[in-house]
Amino acid sequence: MSKEPKLKIWNTASRKLEEVKPAKAKQIGFYACGPTVYQRAHIGNFRAYILEDILRRQLEHRGYKVKHVMNITDVGHLVGDTDHGEDKMEKAARATSKTAWEIAKEYTALFKQDMKRLNIEMPTLMPKATDNIKAQINLIKQLERKGFTYRTADGIYFNTAKFKPYGKFSGQPLAQKQAGARVEVGAKKHATDFALWKFSYPNGLSRKDYLSSDTGRETQDVGRRQMEWPSPWGVGFPGWHVECSAMARQELGQPFDIHAGGVDHIAVHHENEVAQSQAAYGKKLANYWFHVEFLMVDGQKMSKSLGNIFTLEDLEQRGFNALDFRYFLLAAHYRQKQNFTWEALESAQNTLSKLRQTVQTWDKPEGDCADLSAEFSAALDNDLNTPQALAVLWKLVDSNYPSSAKSAAILNMDRVLGLGLDKFVAKPAKVPKEIQKLLDERAKARQNKDWKKSDELRHELSKQGWVVEDTKEGQKAIKK
Repeated sequence: MSKEPKLKIWNTASRKLEEVKPAKAKQIGFYACGPTVYQRAHIGNFRAYILEDILRRQLEHRGYKVKHVMNITDVGHLVGDTDHGEDKMEKAARATSKTAWEIAKEYTALFKQDMKRLNIEMPTLMPKATDNIKAQINLIKQLERKGFTYRTADGIYFNTAKFKPYGKFSGQPLAQKQAGARVEVGAKKHATDFALWKFSYPNGLSRKDYLSSDTGRETQDVGRRQMEWPSPWGVGFPGWHVECSAMARQELGQPFDIHAGGVDHIAVHHENEVAQSQAAYGKKLANYWFHVEFLMVDGQKMSKSLGNIFTLEDLEQRGFNALDFRYFLLAAHYRQKQNFTWEALESAQNTLSKLRQTVQTWDKPEGDCADLSAEFSAALDNDLNTPQALAVLWKLVDSNYPSSAKSAAILNMDRVLGLGLDKFVAKPAKVPKEIQKLLDERAKARQNKDWKKSDELRHELSKQGWVVEDTKEGQKAIKK
């Protein structure tokens, strides 16, 4: 391994491949936009989180100490990702007998659970928006002092026209963004202006004062917001974009090294983060911006209306493991759209099963395969080229190196890929009697061409933690 890392990633801000040069030697400040915890995260969400995990692991492999901050959005993210409509947390609570706070707690716990199943390293910090209201108010006050804000009946807004570079980050000039914006303008001065603080009731009034006003007395059945705080402007809650700027600066300073997220954040959420942070403090928020492309389903974007949103639970109900999905994602470059199909996931499952089965027969790790290890690192240093890294891994598997050296090398590779191979390398699995009985039944079913029963038994084996691979030599069972 070279003494000085030469990891290069595509920087969205500069639109070019750049070598990562941290502000502090051997340290990386890394911020990733986390989940809005009003429902369970789906597999499309996890593509970004897994590729961010690979980036973090490669940085650590290269000797950096990474401070990884991922926010939990538990307030302020409105339906439709705009400045109008209902808060996603409040809407989820209204649809159940739970409070918004209970909804947030439940889905935050499930998100962390899914991260562990996918073998994603837990961030150093996972601050919640609701725990950092003061920091968000301080950012808004700073913007107000510098003249970037204005007030409407429903909140405090950022005036994008006063920030001259607005639109540069996403590559769309302000005039074009305003002309193409399909948003409800309302009392906003410009279509691209965004909320910094939203009022619970008009003009920042408290619920009591609003209900006693002329308008309030005429309004029937006014709902009560569960998440609201006092502020210099009135009772309300922070806009969605404010939390990331405020918490990233608070935990990592400004500018910090890497800001990550999905490509869907570029045009609005990250454009707005850049604007408010730079306007407030006169310097950029982050030096490098890392964005992961969409995961498609059968060639279409995931959406509730199409019924093609899947969670890890959905995958497991069809006999797949979370790490099968992780392996599937590694086969495509993060800056390219990736198409999810059940057939492709099954192929990934079979390939990972074959890998596990192979490494189980190897000798205990000793030595290394220096040339292939270097080739593997070079692939990941080149804009996180995971398909090329996987190709090198299989090159190692098929090589003539002693199995002990291959064991050592593949374990080092897996510290970055995160496929959990340490549970399999040089560890032959013993098949329990009850599992062998199911395997024998399945073999008989296949012999009788009873494919339905064969599939049922395969699913049962998967539920009990075993993947079955059908080969020319017969079926082989691999412990998950």
